[in-house]
Amino acid sequence: MVHLRQNIQELVKVLIVFTLCTCIFYMALRLVHEEYERQHRYDPPSGAAVKVYKPLEPAWPDRLSIFFQLGE
Repeated sequence: MVHLRQNIQELVKVLIVFTLCTCIFYMALRLVHEEYERQHRYDPPSGAAVKVYKPLEPAWPDRLSIFFQLGE
């Protein structure tokens, strides 16, 4: 009976430590998430930014060739 009681006490201790660590980890994740939510990711760039992507419209025979090559 004493052995069973000690096992239950140890189990309760482990569950309490696990619950506390889980709560601390969750709160840390929420803090990190809030920090990243405050950043404006889609603001236009400031300074001397240059647009580097300019799509070129290929001719339709080239597009048809690519279509057949890729099998789409």
